[in-house]
Amino acid sequence: MARYSVTVANPLAPEVAFAKVADLSLLTEWDPGVASAEYETGETVALGTVWKVIVKGIGGAPIQLRYEVTELEPDTRMVAVADDSTLRSHDIISVEPDGEGGSLLTYDAELTMRGLFSPINLVLPLVFDKIGDKAAAGLVDHLGGRIVEQ
Repeated sequence: MARYSVTVANPLAPEVAFAKVADLSLLTEWDPGVASAEYETGETVALGTVWKVIVKGIGGAPIQLRYEVTELEPDTRMVAVADDSTLRSHDIISVEPDGEGGSLLTYDAELTMRGLFSPINLVLPLVFDKIGDKAAAGLVDHLGGRIVEQ
């Protein structure tokens, strides 16, 4: 298993920051590891919404993930899970006011390889940290903020 967590302080109201990140169809705007992302079901962020996300895999081979919202506290917290026979990705997006009119947005992701790919879990944290750092930089630009915790 690998985990990556980042908190970004930004000038956006919590509900605005949440909307810009929780809508996974916008992933290509800030995560350079994502080739495409689109709604598979629904057109808004809601419990049960599913996105089809194509990530750029190691070695260039694209990997299709199907993220589903499994928990939702509107404008505050969302859990999206991609779960298949090869991997499980458990992502939590949460936001809170910063007390100065902006917000603190945290993106926390856990990735576990399964089946024939499970031996990769031994080195996955090293690779996932590099992927996470690039996504975190994009998230900072997307929100117009700065990293306060990583």
